[in-house]
Amino acid sequence: MKIKIFSLVILLLFISKVTAQEFKLGKVSIAELEQKVHPKDSSAAAAILYKRGKARIEYDQTDGFVTITDVETRIKIYKKEGYDWANHEVLYIYNSEFREKVTFSDAVTYNLVGGKVEGTKLKSDGIFDEVVSKYRSQKKITMPNVKEGSVIEFKYTIKSPSDGMIRDWDFQTSIPVNYSEFSTYVPEYYVFSPRQKGYIFPKMTVEKNNKAIIINSKERYNSGGFGGGAVRTEFTQDKFDYLETKTTYIAENFPAMKEEAFVNNIDNYTSSISHELSMTKFPNRPMKPYSTDWNSVVKTIYDYDDFGPELNKTGYFEDDLKKLLTGLNTPEEKIWAVFNHVKSSVKWNNYTGYSCDNGVRKAYKEKTGNIADINLMLTAMLRYSGLTANPVLVSTRSNGIALFPNRTAFNYVIAAVETPNGYILLDASEKLSTPNILPLRVLNWSGRLIRKDGTSEEINLMPEKTSNDNVFMTYSIDADGKVTGKARRQSTDYNAMITRDNISSLKEEEYLEKLENRNNKIEISEYVKTNEKDILQPITETYSFTGTNLCELIGGKIYVSPMLFFTKDKNPFTQEVREYPVDFSYPFTDKFNITIQIPEGFTVETLPAPAAVSMEGNLGTFKFNIAASANVLQLSILHQINEAIVSPEKYEMLKEYYKAMVAKETEKIVLKRI
Repeated sequence: MKIKIFSLVILLLFISKVTAQEFKLGKVSIAELEQKVHPKDSSAAAAILYKRGKARIEYDQTDGFVTITDVETRIKIYKKEGYDWANHEVLYIYNSEFREKVTFSDAVTYNLVGGKVEGTKLKSDGIFDEVVSKYRSQKKITMPNVKEGSVIEFKYTIKSPSDGMIRDWDFQTSIPVNYSEFSTYVPEYYVFSPRQKGYIFPKMTVEKNNKAIIINSKERYNSGGFGGGAVRTEFTQDKFDYLETKTTYIAENFPAMKEEAFVNNIDNYTSSISHELSMTKFPNRPMKPYSTDWNSVVKTIYDYDDFGPELNKTGYFEDDLKKLLTGLNTPEEKIWAVFNHVKSSVKWNNYTGYSCDNGVRKAYKEKTGNIADINLMLTAMLRYSGLTANPVLVSTRSNGIALFPNRTAFNYVIAAVETPNGYILLDASEKLSTPNILPLRVLNWSGRLIRKDGTSEEINLMPEKTSNDNVFMTYSIDADGKVTGKARRQSTDYNAMITRDNISSLKEEEYLEKLENRNNKIEISEYVKTNEKDILQPITETYSFTGTNLCELIGGKIYVSPMLFFTKDKNPFTQEVREYPVDFSYPFTDKFNITIQIPEGFTVETLPAPAAVSMEGNLGTFKFNIAASANVLQLSILHQINEAIVSPEKYEMLKEYYKAMVAKETEKIVLKRI
C-alpha cells in the first residue's frame, strides 16, 4: 500500500510584498489588557498577539560562522485554562562536542491595575535548566503574577556553534496566532532548501543586502640580534564582502490547531517552515553538497561511526548465538529465537535515536541501551544467522512524518528481514511486540530501509492485516432491570498487544476497577485471562458481571441498549470539514455475538431493525442483526475498518458511516409486561 502525503506539501511559495507590523516589547496597550475574549475565537484560552523570530548566520571572530536566533513573543491570557502559556521552554543541544546557549530577557507580566498598566518582571528564581536526555537540555521560564486578562512578554536568544542549522518555525499552534513573523539572514556561501507544510501558508518576501566580514588579526615580530631583540606587534584587518539574502515569512490571523479524533500528530498538519542545508560554496573551495535526496541522506547516516560500523561487530554475541541456533532450520524459527534473545537480554532505556549511545557491545554487556543499540544489535544477529536483514530508519509519531529528505527527519530505527513473502519488521525494544506487530509509536506512515551497499527503499509501516476483537456475551434481565451476565473477549495482533499492555501496567485489582468504571459501574467477578504471556496467541478475558444501571424502567417498561457497555454512543467525527487524514493506526474488526434472556412476565414490544452499512472502496462495513425466539434474543454485530489511514476526501463518507452505526447501536429494545 502506498501512503499518500495528502496534500501536506505546497510546491510553490506565495511571493508578495508585505509590510511588517510594528511591534515592540514593553509597549503593551490598555486595549490589549481590557480584551476579554479573542475577537475571532471566543473559545480561546489564550492567544499569541505577536511572535517575531530572526535567524542569522553571522561571523564570529572566535568560532567562525555561527547561527544566532532571536525570538520575541507577546501572549494574551483569557482564561485560567490558558495559564500554561505563562510557562515556556526552549530545547537546546549541550554535550562535550556541541554546545548551544539559551538566554531569556525582557520577560514581564502585565496586568491592568486601577486603570493603569502594571508590569511584574521575571526574577532569576523563575528560570530553570533541565536535562532532557543525554544530548539535550531545556531552559524554562515560569512567568510571575499571571491572571485572567494578563499579557506576558519575553525574549530569548539561542546561539548555536553550527552554521548549517536553522530551527523550524511554527506559524500555528493550539491557540490563535494574530501575527507571526520569521526572517532568515543567509550569506551567499550557504544554500538552504525551505520546506513548508500545513494547509495555510504565510506570505513571503525576499531581499538582497551587501554585507562585509571584518577579520582582525595580530602578529608579533622580533628585531633579531642577541637575545631575540625587541618585540613588536602588528595589527591587520581584512575585509570580505558578500551578499546576504533576507527572507521574511509573515502570517496573520492564523486559527488555532485543535485536536480532532484519530489524528496521528497534529504537528504534521501545522503551518510551519523548516530549512535543510543543501550546499555550501565558500570562495576558493569546491562546492560541498549535502543531503538532497533520500538515498544520500541514508548513505550519510549509514556511514556514521555509531551506525553502520556497529552492524559489523559480532564477536560479543557469537558464542551465545551458536548455542541459540543449534537445531533451528527455518527462517521463522531463527527470527523468533534471535528476536526473543535480544528482547530478554537488553532493556530499553527509553531513549530513541538511530545512533548508538553505548554501542552494541557495551549495551549487550550491561543489558541496557537506546533504540539504536537494541535494534542494530538485533539486525547484526539476524545477519549472522544467515538471514537477509537490514535496518529501517523511522520517524516516530511524536517526531512527525518524514516528509522531506534530511538527516533529522528520523529519530528511530527498527530491523527488517527480507523473505519471499515480503518484509518482516521487528522492534526488540518492546517486550509485547511480535514480528510485524510494532509498537504504536512506530506506526508512522513509512520508513527507509538501508542496505549494505548504500541503496535504500521506502518501507510501508502501516499494518494491512486486521486486528480482531471477538466478544461473546450472554446476559439476563430481571423484572427490576438488573442485568446479570458473562462476557468473553478475545483479541488478536494489535488489539492483543494493547490489551496485554493495559493488563501488565496495573495490578489486577486496579485493572478490574478501571474496567468496571469504564463499563457503566458494573461489578466484575470470576475474572480469568488466558494467553497473557504467550504473545503469539490471542489473549482472552472472561468474566461475570452484574449491573443495576444498564436498563431504564419507564412506565412499567424496560428499555435496554442490547450491546450494554459495548455500545458506541458518540460519533467521534463531528467536524463539518476535515483537512487531516483519519489515522486508526491499524485496520480492525469488532465482532459481537450476544444472547439476551428477557425476564418472565415480559415480552418484546420493540426491537431494532436489522441494518447494513458499507462504504465505497471496501473501506468499512457495519452489520447489525437481531432475532427473537420465545424469551431469548440473539444479536450479531460486525464493525470493520479496512484501512489504517483514511484520506480527508473520504471523511464525509466515514462520518456518515459512524453516524448510522451509532444511531443503530443506541436504539433500545423495549420490553413490556404481558
